[in-house]
Amino acid sequence: QVLDKLKSKYGELYRQDNVILSGTHTHSGPGGYFQYTLFWITSKGLSRPSLDAIVNGIVKSIDIAHENMKKGRLFINRGIVENSQINRSPFSYLANPESERNRYSSNTDKEMVTLKMVDENGQEMGFISWFAVHPVSMNNTNQLVNSDNVGYASYLFEREKNAGMLPGEGPFVAAFASSNLGDAKMCMAMGPGDDMFDSTRIIGQKIYSKAKELYENAFQEITGPISSIHQWVNMTNVTVELNATHTVKTCKPALGHSFAAGTIDGVGAFNFTQGSVEGDPFWDGIRDQVLGEPSNETKACHKPKPILFSTGEMTWPHPWHPDIVDVQIAAIGSLAIVAVPGEFTTMSGRRLREAVKREFDSHGKPQMDVVIAGLCNVYTHYITTYEEYQVQRYEAASTIYGPHTLSAYIQLYRGLARAIAMNTIQDLPRGPEPPVFNISSFTLVPPISVDRAPANKTFGDVLQDVRQQYRVREVVGVKFVGANPRNSAENVTEHNFLTVERYANASEGWHVVQNDASWDTRFYWDKGLLGQSTVTIEWHVPEGTEPGLYRIRYFGHYRKRVSISHTTSVPFQGQSSTFEITTL
Repeated sequence: QVLDKLKSKYGELYRQDNVILSGTHTHSGPGGYFQYTLFWITSKGLSRPSLDAIVNGIVKSIDIAHENMKKGRLFINRGIVENSQINRSPFSYLANPESERNRYSSNTDKEMVTLKMVDENGQEMGFISWFAVHPVSMNNTNQLVNSDNVGYASYLFEREKNAGMLPGEGPFVAAFASSNLGDAKMCMAMGPGDDMFDSTRIIGQKIYSKAKELYENAFQEITGPISSIHQWVNMTNVTVELNATHTVKTCKPALGHSFAAGTIDGVGAFNFTQGSVEGDPFWDGIRDQVLGEPSNETKACHKPKPILFSTGEMTWPHPWHPDIVDVQIAAIGSLAIVAVPGEFTTMSGRRLREAVKREFDSHGKPQMDVVIAGLCNVYTHYITTYEEYQVQRYEAASTIYGPHTLSAYIQLYRGLARAIAMNTIQDLPRGPEPPVFNISSFTLVPPISVDRAPANKTFGDVLQDVRQQYRVREVVGVKFVGANPRNSAENVTEHNFLTVERYANASEGWHVVQNDASWDTRFYWDKGLLGQSTVTIEWHVPEGTEPGLYRIRYFGHYRKRVSISHTTSVPFQGQSSTFEITTL
C-alpha cells in the first residue's frame, strides 16, 4: 500500500527495490495491520483504521523527506555499547562450533553503526543508527502505545537537535533501527529501573549517549555510487547447495512447541517449555482436532522441531504465514544495508554479514561495510543457525522455514551482493510476487458503540481536576468525561489527544510545550459501562520545567446516533483548571 501511494505521487522514483520498511520492533505498538492470519490472533483480526494510520504515516514521512531533499554528505562510525544487552538463549548460542564462538568476545553483537548526514554546507540533517537489541524495556503488562528504549533514544536526540520543538517536529531526524536482535535483549525483562518507564529511560539514555558519541566523531566519509536490489523468493522450497555434493531444502512454514513457551521477556501460557524436541500428546491431539495434523512431509522437513502449528498448511480464512518473502540490499557507496525479513540471532547475523562481505570482496568491491537492517518488509519470525535450531528454544521453534533457513538466506543474499558488485542487477529475476488478499476489515473487535455522557455532564467536562500547585518530579493528573479514542483515530488522519500548555506573559497567550508524543505525558482511557467512559491525562513534570502557569487540554471525538442505521463522530475538547509549577 505504501508503494501504491508513492507510485501515484512520484511515478517510478520510489520503487520495490529502493524502499525498505524496517520495524524498530517495539512490542508496544498498535496491531492489526498484517494480512497473514497468525498475526491477527493477538489483535483479534485485521483493523483497517490501524493499517491506514500506519500506511499514511509512513507515506507522509517520505513526502516530508522528499520535499526537504538536498545534496549532502554521509559519514560512518562504529563503536561498542556496553551493559545494554544479554543473550536470552545462551544455551542455544553454545551449540555453535567452539572455534566460531572463540572468534568473538561476546554472545551478543555489541557494535553500533551510525550513519551521519549533513548538507553541502555542513548543516546537520540527521542519522541512522543500527544496534542489535530487543526494545522490550516496556514489559508485557504495558498497555500504552510506546516506542520503547530506542524510541526514547530518538526522542532525546531529536529534542537536543530540534530545541524548542515538539516531538516529531523540526528538521533533524534521529533514527534508531533494528539489526540482528533475535536473541539479544535488554539486561532484564524487569529492570534495571524501578519500573518499566524508568528502565526504558535508563537503557534509552545509554543507547542515545553512545549514538551521540559516535555521531560527533563520524569522520569516515562514504562516497561512490548508489544501487539497490530486491527479489521475491518462495521460501517454502529453496534448494540450498551446502557444498559440491550436498543439497538441502527449506520447508513449508511451521511453529514448534517451544514457540508457545515464549521467552524470558514474554513467558507463554500453559505447560509449554523451551527446548522441547518432543511433542505433547495432549496439545497435539487438540491441534489435530481443531486445526488439522501436520503432513508427514512437513514433520520430516522440520526435524527435530516438534510441530505445534503447521501454518504453511493452514489457509483459512487466509494463509497463516507468508510463502513469498522479500530479500533486498541497498548499497550506498561502501555501505551495504542488508534488509532481512525477520529476527536473525547474533550468530546468524554474523554469518550473513561475513558471507555478504566475502561476496563483495571476491567480485571487486573490497572494504564494504555491511550492516543488517532487521524486520524488513514482511515478518517471518526468527532465523537461527542450524546448530541453534537443534536445541529448539523459542527462537528455533519460531524459525518457520526449517533448519536450513539461514543457509537459504545466505545463498540468496550472496546472489544479491554479487549482482550489485558485477553490475548485473537488471539480470536478476524479480521472483514470484506475493498474493495481496482483499481484506477490507476482518475483526472480532466490537464495533464502536455510541458514546454517552453522565447526567448533567457533557464530553470533555472535568470529573477530577488538578491541584493549584505542583513541583518538578510530581505528577499532574486530570480526569475527563471521555469517549472512545478509536473515534478520533478512525476519523482524523492526524490527531493529537492532549496538550500541556504554558502561559506566556510576553505574548499573553498559551503555548503548547508537550503533546501525546512527549515522554512525560500519559493518556489512559477507561471504557466504563454503557458507553460512559473516562479519560485520565497525566503529566510527569520533568526536571528543567520552567516555573509558571500551565493547563492540560484533551481533544476527542464522541460517536452520536443520527438515525437508526447511521452514527457520526463529533469533535470536542476539555480543559483543566490552570495550575502553577514551582521550583520550591
